[in-house]
Amino acid sequence: MTTAFVLGGGGVLGAVEVGMLRALLERGVTPDVVLGTSVGALNGAMVAREPRISVIDKLTALWQGVGQAQGPQVYGDSALRTVRRAMATGTHLWSSKPLRQALDDEFGGITFEELPVRFQVCAASIERAAEHWFDSGPVVPAVVASAAVPGLLPPARVDGEHYLDGGIVNSIPLGRAVQLGATRVFVLQVGRIDRPLTVPRRPWEVARVSFEIARRHRFNRELEELPASVEAHVLPARGTSGKDDSLMGSRDFSGVQQRIDETYAASVAYLDQHT
Repeated sequence: MTTAFVLGGGGVLGAVEVGMLRALLERGVTPDVVLGTSVGALNGAMVAREPRISVIDKLTALWQGVGQAQGPQVYGDSALRTVRRAMATGTHLWSSKPLRQALDDEFGGITFEELPVRFQVCAASIERAAEHWFDSGPVVPAVVASAAVPGLLPPARVDGEHYLDGGIVNSIPLGRAVQLGATRVFVLQVGRIDRPLTVPRRPWEVARVSFEIARRHRFNRELEELPASVEAHVLPARGTSGKDDSLMGSRDFSGVQQRIDETYAASVAYLDQHT
């Protein structure tokens, strides 16, 4: 049996994946391959480097630290700097430097080849208009590329090519896990696929709803097309809501621990029933 952990994107909502990982690792479920998109690439890199229950304390501390004033402000900046940057660049609100520094501090120059678990990261190539999978070389640039949310962070340049958030092309890469030979897949998603969509009423809602349709369509299609030989488990997310998708919600880390705990409890209940 080849077990894959598939970690989807979702910004601040990525904290729920810590609860899922805790539930899995406590039961002795460890991955043979880890796939990550956007914030799932960050969480995935942590577990691929340390596929043991001890990683949960580190992940929890990382997420709690991001939400504290003294922690790394990887998902935003002061309001004044945000406005100035938007006016100066015309393309993005936040700098990617804090995120890259936090990742450098955590991973240093570690490469994909040095990780004890096979790990791949999805990003969207601008020049090729294509889905790109990083699976070799330094981990940090790949994670930064995968998490380059359009409009919020600038495109990431890696080896002369520019990338945006992997969620644009493959937000929950279930099919990729199957392509790599996984026979048992645990999907760690942030809860958006469960929310009902409504007709957009404001200009800025149009892009979000359109993206959600594309995201969910691909995931649902890949779920329906799974071979009979593949066992798939979509773990439940808790503590999230539509408010988290707003610009201010994307910077609100106040409920991190509650989300982790509620999702952990829900994942334990799911695993007790289905595995």
